[in-house]
Parts: sequence; structure tokens; C-alpha cells
Amino acid sequence: MATMTQDEQKRAVAAAAIQHIPVGCIVGVGTGSTANYFIDELAKIKHKIEGAVASSDATAQRLKSHGIEVLDLNNVVDLPVYVDGADEITEHLHMIKGGGGALTREKIVAAVARKFVCITDQTKLVNILGEFPLPIEVIPMARSYVAREIVHLGGHPALRQGFITDNGNVILDIHGLQIMNPVELEATLNQITGIVTNGLFARRPADTLLLGTDNGVRTITA
Repeated sequence: MATMTQDEQKRAVAAAAIQHIPVGCIVGVGTGSTANYFIDELAKIKHKIEGAVASSDATAQRLKSHGIEVLDLNNVVDLPVYVDGADEITEHLHMIKGGGGALTREKIVAAVARKFVCITDQTKLVNILGEFPLPIEVIPMARSYVAREIVHLGGHPALRQGFITDNGNVILDIHGLQIMNPVELEATLNQITGIVTNGLFARRPADTLLLGTDNGVRTITA
């Protein structure tokens, strides 16, 4: 069998994720290239779902362009499933997210969802998180203070130039980390004043990973 390109792997896991969508439910939808493929697949069954909750303005626009109703999360009581990609993920289903800058809304939707289905190509599966720079969303006024605190933790923060989040904040990308205990580091970062959200999704990991490989879609569960 011919090896699948990264793009083909993304399309394959996006299609496979449809099996995890209950009929008549509201679907949480992530942000990024793989999530975009999922939106295209979701459009094919839009008559079978009630609507979607978007984790970014960009995702909301793409959903609407397909005629899928986008709902306000505050009006949603039950969110059975959230589907999104990741920048890095381990076999423990701990993730780094936020490469696209939507980490805060993604983490909120993930918190509400009963089940988190992560969809990625095989390049995203790692043994230790941290080679991909860890994004943190920061209140602009606190940028320098937070950067100093990050240095104390052994990280090398870099301001994401010219980027403002959907919430009007800035992002610091933290380089040079080898994250041996992501649950602990996520909690530590949550305590730093001025950080809105950090890109570690470990305290609430994925429940299922659909991993695109050369041999098709591999399913990993927690």
C-alpha cells in the first residue's frame, strides 16, 4: 500500500471521527487544518446533528459556510463530543495545543464536552511533550511579568509577533521545555497571574485519539 501523505492522513482521521458523532447531538468543533477537514465531513451529515459549538471565529465561519448552525456555548447544556486536532500528543493522550492561537476557547469547549476525540496525523504523536513550543495566552499588560516567571521555570518565551487572539490577548510561545509531568506543569502555569490559558491539555486529556498512519487510522484510547 502506498504511504499516505500528511494531508491524506488528516482527511482519513477527519472522516473516521464522524463515527463518534451521536445522531441529533450538538458537536464541539476545534480549530486548524485537521479540524477544517472534519468540518467538511460534518457538512455531509449536517441533517443528522442539531448544530455545533465553535472554538474560534474562523471555525464558526467555516461551519456557517456549510450551512451548519453555530450555537452559543452558554446556551448548551449537553455537549456529547468535541473533535479537534493537536500540535503534539502522547500515548497518555496529553496534548499541546494552541499553534493556531485558539487554545482558550478550545479548552473551554473541551471542559464542557463529555468526550474529547483528538484527530491528528502521525507526525503529532510524541513520547515527551515540549519540542513544539508551548503556547500560552496572556493578558497584554502581564506579558513581561509572565515571561520572567516562565524563565524561572526553565522555559524560553517568545512573543508571537503580530498575533492577537480572538479574546484580544497576546501569545507567548515557550521553547526549550521537556515536559515530563504535563499535569503538574499545567497546574503550575495556571497559578501565574496574567496567564489566561496555557496550551497543555493534560488535566483534561483526550478520551480517544484517531491517528492517521501509513496503514490507515489507528485508534488509541485512554
